[in-house]
Amino acid sequence: MTKTRVIKKYPNRRLYDTDISSYITIEDVRQLIVDGEDFEVRDAKSGEDLTRQVLLQIIAEHEQNGQPMLSTQMLSQIIRLYGDSLQGFMGTYLDRSMQTFMEQQAQFRQQMGGVLGQTPWSMMNQLTERNMELWKDFQENLVAGMGRTAPGAARDKDAKRGK
Repeated sequence: MTKTRVIKKYPNRRLYDTDISSYITIEDVRQLIVDGEDFEVRDAKSGEDLTRQVLLQIIAEHEQNGQPMLSTQMLSQIIRLYGDSLQGFMGTYLDRSMQTFMEQQAQFRQQMGGVLGQTPWSMMNQLTERNMELWKDFQENLVAGMGRTAPGAARDKDAKRGK
């Protein structure tokens, strides 16, 4: 089992990596993420978990520099979901979508390395179809959680059964 690396954050905003006994930068933390390292950031004095704040700081800094990944419209829509009844569902949906995207990106890179006769467009179509399946599952689970059948869900199930 891999030990979680602990990074302490001091009031002067300095980050101290306890594994290497050295101060590190926010860019070093970003590199830990890229390298797939498990870590947590803790307040040096209180021990409070500050990992989310540091991750959000990294995202904010990268969104300001270069080509942003998150559009203003998308950020506005995310903000609108806070406090909404769908907030919990959306977090799960985004987690699953990102996980699926990362898995498919790895497959895409592997296949492109070997060029197995599949065009990049067909692989992107498969990615889009998979995300649409996730969205449909999300909607059906949401409606099912409310105790109702999704419009067309019964019809779709009957069609799958051959009725």
